[in-house]
Amino acid sequence: MTLPERLAVALADRYRLDRELGAGGMATVYLAHDLRHDREVALKVPRSELFTDLTRRQAVATLLRCAAFAYPLGRRVLAVGRPDLQPLVAQIKRLIEAMDFLGEPFSGAERARLATAAALADEARAVAEIQQILDPRCLLMVRINPESRVSTERGPAAARLVEQGWRAFLVKVRNEAGVTGVLAADSPQARPVYRPGTGLAMVPRTVSPADVADRWLDLDTFGQKPMEPALSGLDLEYRIVLLYSRDRGRREASIGAVLGAATADIGFRNRTSVLFQIDPSRDLRLGVREENGRRTTASFLIKDKVGRVYPARSKRLAPDFFFQDQVYRADGETIRLPEGEFTVTCGRGPEYLPETRTVTIDSASVSAGLDFRLRRWIDPAKHGWYSGDHHIHAAGCSHYESPTEGVRPEDMMRHVLGEALSVGSVLNWGPGYYYQRQFFEARESALSTGTTRLRYDLEVSGFPSSHCGHLVLLQLRDQDYPDTRQIEDWPSWDLPILKWAKAQGAVAGFAHSGLGLR
Repeated sequence: MTLPERLAVALADRYRLDRELGAGGMATVYLAHDLRHDREVALKVPRSELFTDLTRRQAVATLLRCAAFAYPLGRRVLAVGRPDLQPLVAQIKRLIEAMDFLGEPFSGAERARLATAAALADEARAVAEIQQILDPRCLLMVRINPESRVSTERGPAAARLVEQGWRAFLVKVRNEAGVTGVLAADSPQARPVYRPGTGLAMVPRTVSPADVADRWLDLDTFGQKPMEPALSGLDLEYRIVLLYSRDRGRREASIGAVLGAATADIGFRNRTSVLFQIDPSRDLRLGVREENGRRTTASFLIKDKVGRVYPARSKRLAPDFFFQDQVYRADGETIRLPEGEFTVTCGRGPEYLPETRTVTIDSASVSAGLDFRLRRWIDPAKHGWYSGDHHIHAAGCSHYESPTEGVRPEDMMRHVLGEALSVGSVLNWGPGYYYQRQFFEARESALSTGTTRLRYDLEVSGFPSSHCGHLVLLQLRDQDYPDTRQIEDWPSWDLPILKWAKAQGAVAGFAHSGLGLR
């Protein structure tokens, strides 16, 4: 007599054994009907070789030991493979709307097949047909087991991306636990290409050039309307994952899914390796000139029809700053964009009127370009007033501290020119102090032009005297306070520093109140 037959006999007065649900190394799980409570349950029974003489008492004892599995989690396992059709169809409608919004619509043939499947009287067949239609679009297949452990497998969708662009893929989720948390995709290749500032004066390099090269990917699990941010709890549903590639050519990524802390499956089942073929994007040449025709530098804010900013901020390094939407380009420089329609807004600080254009990048736009002729609404210099910012930082604040401790003068000058500042004073201060001090020249930077002055000076912030207020010291001839070798050697109050700065002919004063002042 087989084990199922022996179980059926032993448990006949309490359970009706229907079929096997699955088997593992230690046990087999069966679908059974609880005759006493008129409900379906899952019975987990150790493999037959683990015991020799199965009696009714032993079988009941086994069931009691597995009760935590049988109820209530077992009820989730029973439904797997038999999803309810109506909520699945409702979700598919939202999925179609979302893919339309993201620019990767379902074809007319796919929509027709989905509509036909949804109208079938046989729900099991309808669900099977829907899966056959949607699965080819799935990059990942995710299983959440009854213990809420998440495992990931490669789906059948072609792994094709585009340089500097986004692609949308489906993710099939089999939710055996019925959880309703937020399912997020993750990958080591999607980690940040920088380490945000921590305020330290000297920091070790924590992001190496090799790390930057490997972190070419960005991931986003789409949870905006018409989709929902969290799982529905349905046994079967489809989610959307967005992938962005910084690079072109072939790149591999290890991609998984998580529900939160400690939900990854054991071993290597939580991630799957995907080799992507990444198509190249195209150069968009940007022309920008003053009203008088002089070539210049301006800011450019580039968005697609979904509102995403280009280049993706998460993958920016200098000269493009990750903490702001716009980038800066000089006349004749380029920016790479994927195929699609984009809005490009060109501006140059508060003295100019911004202008927005629409551009379409396609296979025919081999040498696409946009030319902007800037228009002022005011020219203060004609009246003896000059725009400037005497308090700019190249490290700390929003800047990263790795792979470099802040950015270089060339990067700062690009931004100063792009905002049409006549004067830009870059102040070295506590964060990144020892790296940034190399750019102090005791004069205007060699990068300065006839209409734009760049100079490195000092803010006494992050120093022993900071509790007395942060000091701005402009036009210093010497940046080292006498008899000091490190920040900690500086005076612990501000009057000696102000006297030392004034003795050099510097312009000195308070930037703002520091700690301890109200």
